[in-house]
Amino acid sequence: MNRLLLFFAAFVLLTISAFRTTLPVEQIAIKPADERKHINWLTIQEAYALTKKKPKKFVVDVYTDWCGWCKVMDRETFSKPAIVDYVNENYYAVRFNAEQTADVTLGNQTFKFISGGSRGVHELAAALLKNQMSYPTTVFLDEKFNLIQPIAGYLEPRTFHQIITYFGKNYHQKEPFDQYKTGTYKEFQSELTASK
Repeated sequence: MNRLLLFFAAFVLLTISAFRTTLPVEQIAIKPADERKHINWLTIQEAYALTKKKPKKFVVDVYTDWCGWCKVMDRETFSKPAIVDYVNENYYAVRFNAEQTADVTLGNQTFKFISGGSRGVHELAAALLKNQMSYPTTVFLDEKFNLIQPIAGYLEPRTFHQIITYFGKNYHQKEPFDQYKTGTYKEFQSELTASK
């Protein structure tokens, strides 16, 4: 019986060691997360002050801490190099938590948190989203802080890239979005596919 147990233990150890053998794998250069490109997110107050000195449009990511699709958009959309480069060059990028409790003063107007229901909402988020509270929502503002358009929901990288280039170069003043996607956007499309 002891021999059988000893034989079985040896067999198990040999089997385990056979599966632990690793085959040579090509080394893939993966940059650590902190070395990858990232969007230069600002607070709304920082962006508001900067646009007084150097006017740029705003892209505002309105999110909440509990929003799952907000996290997917952070991971999948806001990490693409072509999107990072385009946003950093053409916009002041703002992340705004719709449930933050701190007051926000822009110019001579102060926005406050309004508690209500199970969570509450910030007045600035309600103003940016036209009281249509949905997360994530990406809000586009012009250089003078005028609302261009809020776009509710998760935006996959290609759609987001189409939208940022559409508003970024004022194509929204020249042609409908559907026409832009099938025509003019082709000059920007290679940026996104090259950065995959």
